Amino acid sequence: MAKLRDKVRKAAQETFSIEPYSPDWPQMFEKEKQHLLSCLPRSIIRRIEHFGSTAVPGLAAKPIIDMLVEVSSLAKTREFVVPILESKGYDYFWRPTWGDDTTPFYAWFIKRDIIGNRTHHIHMVESDFEHWDRLLFRDYLIKYPETASEYEQLKFKLVKENQNNRTGYTRRKGAFIKKITRLAKDCLHAE
Repeated sequence: MAKLRDKVRKAAQETFSIEPYSPDWPQMFEKEKQHLLSCLPRSIIRRIEHFGSTAVPGLAAKPIIDMLVEVSSLAKTREFVVPILESKGYDYFWRPTWGDDTTPFYAWFIKRDIIGNRTHHIHMVESDFEHWDRLLFRDYLIKYPETASEYEQLKFKLVKENQNNRTGYTRRKGAFIKKITRLAKDCLHAE
């Protein structure tokens, strides 16, 4: 258990930065999507989406591609997918959706480049997980660039205040993300 705590603590304290939008990010997503589809059991993987700031054209972001993967079963993911990705060097965490120990849990992977920098975060969830609302947030930012700009400014502010505290940075963005996701849902229902 101490080894897992150390692994979580190390991952949470890694430094990070916000960088200008890169036109390479969509290609990095697509390349990793094809890699996952080629090496993982197709009976488990249902769909793969690019979300987060790197999925919003023009938006500055941590240069880490967030991927949302629908799986048929988290139990099968733990049994079959985890060993495959760990054997390829991915870091694996059985992660709570909110807080430190709040269900539901899901499979989360970090892919790194050859020098150890994070390149991808892969979130594997079932179809009924609230994570899918993050696509509404993504789509709202794409549709409303002024909101994306507001989010970008918030991120620059928070990265200065939380340089070695990924958890704090993520938590502090949460209120904005929830507010915009509610707006996106309202817009969807109004259409």
